[in-house]
Amino acid sequence: MARTRAADFEEKQRAILASAAAVLAEQGMDKASMAQIAAQAQVSKALLYHYYPGRDALVFDIIRTHLEDLDAAVARADRAELAPRARLRRLVHAVLETYRDADDHHKVQLNGTPTLPEELRAEIHAIERRIVRRFAEVLRAIRPGLAGERPLLMPVTMSLFGMMNWVYMWFRDGGPIGRADYADLATDLILSGIDGLETGSEAGTARG
Repeated sequence: MARTRAADFEEKQRAILASAAAVLAEQGMDKASMAQIAAQAQVSKALLYHYYPGRDALVFDIIRTHLEDLDAAVARADRAELAPRARLRRLVHAVLETYRDADDHHKVQLNGTPTLPEELRAEIHAIERRIVRRFAEVLRAIRPGLAGERPLLMPVTMSLFGMMNWVYMWFRDGGPIGRADYADLATDLILSGIDGLETGSEAGTARG
Protein backbone atom coordinates (compact mmCIF):
# COMPACT_ATOMS: atom_id res chain seq x y z
CA MET A 1 0.00 0.00 0.00
CA ALA A 2 1.39 3.42 -0.99
CA ARG A 3 2.33 5.78 1.81
CA THR A 4 0.14 8.87 2.10
CA ARG A 5 1.77 12.28 2.17
CA ALA A 6 1.89 14.22 5.41
CA ALA A 7 -0.41 17.22 5.59
CA ASP A 8 2.59 19.57 5.61
CA PHE A 9 4.46 17.77 2.80
CA GLU A 10 4.23 20.66 0.35
CA GLU A 11 5.16 23.25 2.97
CA LYS A 12 8.27 21.27 3.93
CA GLN A 13 9.08 20.72 0.28
CA ARG A 14 8.92 24.47 -0.43
CA ALA A 15 11.19 25.16 2.55
CA ILE A 16 13.72 22.62 1.28
CA LEU A 17 13.62 24.16 -2.19
CA ALA A 18 14.24 27.64 -0.79
CA SER A 19 17.20 26.39 1.25
CA ALA A 20 18.58 24.45 -1.69
CA ALA A 21 18.27 27.46 -3.99
CA ALA A 22 20.20 29.59 -1.47
CA VAL A 23 23.04 27.06 -1.26
CA LEU A 24 23.22 26.48 -5.01
CA ALA A 25 23.16 30.20 -5.75
CA GLU A 26 25.94 30.92 -3.24
CA GLN A 27 28.17 27.89 -3.78
CA GLY A 28 27.58 27.33 -7.46
CA MET A 29 26.18 24.31 -9.25
CA ASP A 30 29.45 22.38 -9.10
CA LYS A 31 30.38 22.94 -5.47
CA ALA A 32 27.07 22.69 -3.61
CA SER A 33 26.46 19.31 -2.00
CA MET A 34 23.36 17.55 -0.76
CA ALA A 35 24.93 17.60 2.72
CA GLN A 36 25.21 21.40 2.63
CA ILE A 37 21.63 21.67 1.40
CA ALA A 38 20.36 19.39 4.17
CA ALA A 39 22.24 21.46 6.77
CA GLN A 40 20.85 24.72 5.39
CA ALA A 41 17.33 23.27 5.40
CA GLN A 42 17.86 21.86 8.91
CA VAL A 43 16.81 18.39 7.85
CA SER A 44 18.65 15.08 7.75
CA LYS A 45 20.19 13.86 4.52
CA ALA A 46 17.80 10.91 4.73
CA LEU A 47 14.78 13.22 4.76
CA LEU A 48 16.24 15.29 1.91
CA TYR A 49 16.63 12.15 -0.17
CA HIS A 50 13.07 11.16 0.77
CA TYR A 51 11.89 14.28 -1.04
CA TYR A 52 14.51 14.26 -3.79
CA PRO A 53 16.39 11.11 -4.81
CA GLY A 54 19.20 13.09 -6.42
CA ARG A 55 20.54 16.52 -7.27
CA ASP A 56 19.00 16.65 -10.73
CA ALA A 57 15.54 16.12 -9.25
CA LEU A 58 16.18 18.87 -6.71
CA VAL A 59 17.51 21.38 -9.23
CA PHE A 60 14.67 20.58 -11.61
CA ASP A 61 12.04 21.17 -8.94
CA ILE A 62 13.58 24.50 -7.89
CA ILE A 63 13.38 25.70 -11.48
CA ARG A 64 9.99 24.13 -12.21
CA THR A 65 8.26 25.63 -9.17
CA HIS A 66 9.84 29.03 -9.82
CA LEU A 67 8.66 29.07 -13.44
CA GLU A 68 5.21 27.73 -12.61
CA ASP A 69 4.81 30.47 -10.00
CA LEU A 70 5.87 33.00 -12.62
CA ASP A 71 3.55 31.56 -15.27
CA ALA A 72 0.61 31.62 -12.85
CA ALA A 73 1.34 35.21 -11.78
CA VAL A 74 1.52 36.39 -15.39
CA ALA A 75 -1.71 34.56 -16.25
CA ARG A 76 -3.49 36.18 -13.29
CA ALA A 77 -2.24 39.62 -14.29
CA ASP A 78 -3.19 39.31 -17.95
CA ARG A 79 -6.33 41.10 -19.10
CA ALA A 80 -7.18 40.41 -22.73
CA GLU A 81 -9.81 43.16 -22.72
CA LEU A 82 -7.24 45.87 -21.99
CA ALA A 83 -5.49 47.94 -24.64
CA PRO A 84 -2.30 46.05 -25.59
CA ARG A 85 0.05 48.67 -24.11
CA ALA A 86 -1.71 48.58 -20.74
CA ARG A 87 -1.79 44.80 -20.94
CA LEU A 88 1.98 44.66 -21.48
CA ARG A 89 2.57 46.95 -18.51
CA ARG A 90 0.58 44.65 -16.24
CA LEU A 91 2.60 41.64 -17.42
CA VAL A 92 5.94 43.35 -16.78
CA HIS A 93 4.81 44.39 -13.30
CA ALA A 94 3.72 40.80 -12.58
CA VAL A 95 7.09 39.38 -13.58
CA LEU A 96 9.13 41.82 -11.53
CA GLU A 97 6.89 41.43 -8.50
CA THR A 98 7.20 37.64 -8.74
CA TYR A 99 10.99 38.05 -8.87
CA ARG A 100 10.88 39.74 -5.46
CA ASP A 101 12.79 37.51 -2.99
CA ALA A 102 13.37 34.98 -5.79
CA ASP A 103 16.94 35.88 -6.77
CA ASP A 104 18.30 32.50 -5.65
CA HIS A 105 15.69 30.58 -7.63
CA HIS A 106 16.38 32.75 -10.65
CA LYS A 107 20.13 32.11 -10.46
CA VAL A 108 19.49 28.37 -10.27
CA GLN A 109 17.27 28.63 -13.34
CA LEU A 110 19.96 30.43 -15.33
CA ASN A 111 22.87 28.25 -14.21
CA GLY A 112 21.16 24.95 -13.48
CA THR A 113 18.98 24.38 -16.53
CA PRO A 114 21.92 23.49 -18.81
CA THR A 115 23.10 20.85 -16.30
CA LEU A 116 19.85 18.87 -16.40
CA PRO A 117 19.18 15.77 -18.53
CA GLU A 118 17.54 16.48 -21.86
CA GLU A 119 14.05 15.33 -20.86
CA LEU A 120 14.03 17.61 -17.80
CA ARG A 121 15.37 20.55 -19.81
CA ALA A 122 12.54 20.00 -22.27
CA GLU A 123 9.96 20.39 -19.48
CA ILE A 124 11.62 23.58 -18.29
CA HIS A 125 11.80 25.01 -21.80
CA ALA A 126 8.11 24.25 -22.36
CA ILE A 127 7.13 26.45 -19.42
CA GLU A 128 9.56 29.18 -20.51
CA ARG A 129 8.11 29.16 -24.03
CA ARG A 130 4.58 29.46 -22.64
CA ILE A 131 5.54 32.60 -20.71
CA VAL A 132 7.48 34.10 -23.63
CA ARG A 133 4.61 33.37 -26.03
CA ARG A 134 2.18 35.41 -23.92
CA PHE A 135 4.48 38.44 -24.06
CA ALA A 136 5.12 37.98 -27.78
CA GLU A 137 1.39 37.94 -28.51
CA VAL A 138 0.92 41.23 -26.67
CA LEU A 139 3.90 42.85 -28.39
CA ARG A 140 2.55 41.72 -31.74
CA ALA A 141 -0.81 43.32 -30.90
CA ILE A 142 1.00 46.57 -30.11
CA ARG A 143 3.06 46.56 -33.30
CA PRO A 144 1.89 43.94 -35.85
CA GLY A 145 4.81 44.79 -38.12
CA LEU A 146 7.19 43.08 -35.70
CA ALA A 147 6.06 39.79 -37.22
CA GLY A 148 6.35 41.04 -40.80
CA GLU A 149 8.98 40.70 -43.50
CA ARG A 150 11.69 41.72 -41.07
CA PRO A 151 11.14 39.23 -38.21
CA LEU A 152 11.70 41.33 -35.11
CA LEU A 153 9.06 39.93 -32.78
CA MET A 154 11.29 37.42 -31.01
CA PRO A 155 14.34 39.72 -30.73
CA VAL A 156 12.15 42.42 -29.19
CA THR A 157 10.45 39.95 -26.86
CA MET A 158 13.74 38.51 -25.65
CA SER A 159 15.20 42.01 -25.23
CA LEU A 160 12.38 42.74 -22.80
CA PHE A 161 13.11 39.51 -20.93
CA GLY A 162 16.77 40.54 -20.83
CA MET A 163 15.80 43.69 -18.95
CA MET A 164 13.64 41.72 -16.54
CA ASN A 165 15.76 38.61 -16.05
CA TRP A 166 19.03 40.37 -15.28
CA VAL A 167 17.57 42.93 -12.92
CA TYR A 168 18.74 40.82 -9.95
CA MET A 169 22.34 41.72 -10.85
CA TRP A 170 21.92 45.34 -9.85
CA PHE A 171 18.49 46.09 -8.39
CA ARG A 172 18.09 46.43 -4.63
CA ASP A 173 14.80 47.12 -2.86
CA GLY A 174 15.07 50.45 -1.04
CA GLY A 175 17.41 51.84 -3.70
CA PRO A 176 16.94 54.99 -5.80
CA ILE A 177 14.27 53.33 -7.97
CA GLY A 178 11.47 51.10 -6.76
CA ARG A 179 10.43 47.78 -8.25
CA ALA A 180 7.20 49.16 -9.70
CA ASP A 181 9.09 52.19 -11.02
CA TYR A 182 11.53 49.92 -12.83
CA ALA A 183 8.65 47.88 -14.26
CA ASP A 184 7.28 51.12 -15.74
CA LEU A 185 10.74 52.12 -17.00
CA ALA A 186 11.33 48.77 -18.72
CA THR A 187 7.87 48.92 -20.30
CA ASP A 188 8.38 52.49 -21.49
CA LEU A 189 11.77 51.64 -23.00
CA ILE A 190 10.30 48.75 -24.98
CA LEU A 191 7.25 50.73 -26.10
CA SER A 192 9.36 53.71 -27.17
CA GLY A 193 11.79 51.41 -28.91
CA ILE A 194 9.27 49.48 -30.95
CA ASP A 195 7.49 52.69 -31.92
CA GLY A 196 10.69 53.77 -33.62
CA LEU A 197 11.55 50.48 -35.32
CA GLU A 198 11.42 50.08 -39.07
CA THR A 199 9.56 46.88 -39.94
CA GLY A 200 8.78 45.06 -43.16
CA SER A 201 8.18 47.35 -46.10
CA GLU A 202 9.25 50.35 -43.99
CA ALA A 203 12.79 48.97 -43.86
CA GLY A 204 12.71 48.19 -47.57
CA THR A 205 11.57 51.70 -48.41
CA ALA A 206 14.28 53.21 -46.23
CA ARG A 207 16.97 51.10 -47.91
CA GLY A 208 15.60 52.01 -51.35
